[in-house]
Amino acid sequence: MTQLFISAFITLFVVIDPPGCAPIYAGLTKGATPAQRRNMAIRACFIAAIILLIFALFGEDLLSALHIELDSFRIAGGFMLFWIAFEMVFEKRTQRREDRAQKVAATPEVEDVSVFPMAMPMLAGPGAIAAIMLLMNEASGLEQTFVVLGALGAVLFITMLALVAAGPLMKFFGDRVEAVITRLLGVLLAALAAQYVIDGLKGSFGL
Repeated sequence: MTQLFISAFITLFVVIDPPGCAPIYAGLTKGATPAQRRNMAIRACFIAAIILLIFALFGEDLLSALHIELDSFRIAGGFMLFWIAFEMVFEKRTQRREDRAQKVAATPEVEDVSVFPMAMPMLAGPGAIAAIMLLMNEASGLEQTFVVLGALGAVLFITMLALVAAGPLMKFFGDRVEAVITRLLGVLLAALAAQYVIDGLKGSFGL
């Protein structure tokens, strides 16, 4: 169970990427009061949790309704996660998030960014949805299901803390440290994505 929790936690942590979201959230909420920043951070993580929980519990039924084999989803999800890892290593993902954040922050008044772009698509984006569905399909039994959901809750709780402390954290770590962390997480995610593809190919061809 510990190994499953660690694997699920690392996968979701890398995909949701709290260190990458924190500086963007700090930029989005410039001009907001500490209370407003805290409330928006809590709301964003709560909404993202609901979205991911829906896909975690009903994603398999959705695949069945669409007549999609689990191994096919593993392969597709692996490629999707690998693309995210590629963008993280070469800082493409961060640039795209910053561009999206600048568009939202273009308005002079303080805007509620908890739903868009924070909850969706930054926290509960396609990569996170694919990851939680893959992890839930790997879990067997009620106990392992709760282990995966516990890992999701832990990652979102850490994300909420990172968003709340986004301003001070950016001053403490700086842009260079954040870039190094993001690239290291990207390499790790690439390896996990490759494993999903390998498992999917083995299942599809009976290897």
